[in-house]
Amino acid sequence: MCAAPGRPWGRGSGRERYVRVFEACDEDKKGYLSREDFKVAVVMLFGYKPSKVEVDSVMASVQQKNSGVLLEEFLKLISTKKAAQLHQSEVRQIFTAFDMQYRGFLTLEDFKSAFSSVAPKLPKRIIIEAFSSSPLLSHRDGK
Repeated sequence: MCAAPGRPWGRGSGRERYVRVFEACDEDKKGYLSREDFKVAVVMLFGYKPSKVEVDSVMASVQQKNSGVLLEEFLKLISTKKAAQLHQSEVRQIFTAFDMQYRGFLTLEDFKSAFSSVAPKLPKRIIIEAFSSSPLLSHRDGK
């Protein structure tokens, strides 16, 4: 495995950290990450083992040119994945703040209440349109 004990994988800028993880997982100094190396790198950076489908997708996109994932490709893949993870986390935090009743869904009343706090001058019509067009929200109120 490619984990060096005592290394601070969680420190430094994103790019520096990603490069350190790449280098640690490229144990043979091949200049690329094999399928197994890539899986370990994802575990080190995100804390989960990627699915076969995820690894197959990554490897298929790079196998045409190389034997594995080169550093620049790795940096691009990981940066994109991290940005998506941060966006998902931000959406979850916003949803949780709006879901004041802890039901796991938002009603029109929840939506109106939240927007009256953060954007009191926003026309009610806009709030209703935003609520009506979202597939993630509950339309149980019928309003």
